[in-house]
Amino acid sequence: MTTFVYITAAGDNLIRAYEIDGNGRLNLLHDIAADGGPSALASAANGRFLYCSLRASNELAAFRFEQDGSLRPLGRKPLDADACYVAADKTDRFLLSAYYNAGKVAVHSLAADGSVGELVCTAPTAARAHCIETDLTNRYAFVPHPLDANRLFQFLFDEETGQLSPDPAAPYVDAPTGAGPRHFVFSIDQRFVYTSDEDGSSVTAYRFDPGAAHGPLQAFQTLSTLPDEYNGENTCAQIHLHPSGHTLYVSNRGHDSIAVFAIDTASGALSRRGWQETEAVPRVFNINPSGKFLVTAGQGTGKAASYAVDPANGRLTPLHVYEVGEQPMWVLFRAA
Repeated sequence: MTTFVYITAAGDNLIRAYEIDGNGRLNLLHDIAADGGPSALASAANGRFLYCSLRASNELAAFRFEQDGSLRPLGRKPLDADACYVAADKTDRFLLSAYYNAGKVAVHSLAADGSVGELVCTAPTAARAHCIETDLTNRYAFVPHPLDANRLFQFLFDEETGQLSPDPAAPYVDAPTGAGPRHFVFSIDQRFVYTSDEDGSSVTAYRFDPGAAHGPLQAFQTLSTLPDEYNGENTCAQIHLHPSGHTLYVSNRGHDSIAVFAIDTASGALSRRGWQETEAVPRVFNINPSGKFLVTAGQGTGKAASYAVDPANGRLTPLHVYEVGEQPMWVLFRAA
């Protein structure tokens, strides 16, 4: 099995395609032109197509994955604002997107050939809408917002029509004071949701209870992503779950590290396992499908670093560092 890594270099208008080998080395295969400031990436649920937000030109771009790791362009869809996040729904019939500056989310149809179709709906939220994903059942979509809103908007998603509607039980849930949720992940069993809290430099755990009268999300734990002795400035960026479901990772911009948390899979509770120093301003990172390697890209250095993941405790060991280009904005793995 070959595993490819795709890294967007917004400042160079490139999507760079690498192969990662069994030792965590990145081998550059292709530079794919993507004029317009390529940023967020998302793969289709069927693994055949790639979607990219072009934030400088206000467009969504679609590509088909090729066997050699290259990307075949499938067209672009103009937008009225720049999308900071994209995600395909679980049926690959719709593409969801979040708009940081416009304070909204949107849904576009997807054609059978993978191209982005017409706008299906938009829903206003609040300033700094940062992320949108559906749960495994495709019934719920959540949209976290850092300060000042400091809440997660909760939508019902209709996978037949692509429509989003505010959850009638609770259209939003407030995050802990000062947290500022940015991105989120579901636990493997879908009983919990974890947010990276941009403003509070923390991670918050929520119970996910579909159909609950009080709304589906309820916070029950918040932990700092920083060592107790650190007093400098910091904001959190991305959050990712190890494929085993036992370890959670959050990137710190300022402390310039990846924070590592153990997960009690029975209760959903977190405990801190430590920190791995990494490239300056680690806005983006991801974990390969086998769980053996983590790759992060430093927005402050234009470099990507790979790490070996200890299967016993999830801690990271530095491996290799590479120049990847100006303003790396996303890291995405694909096994083929």
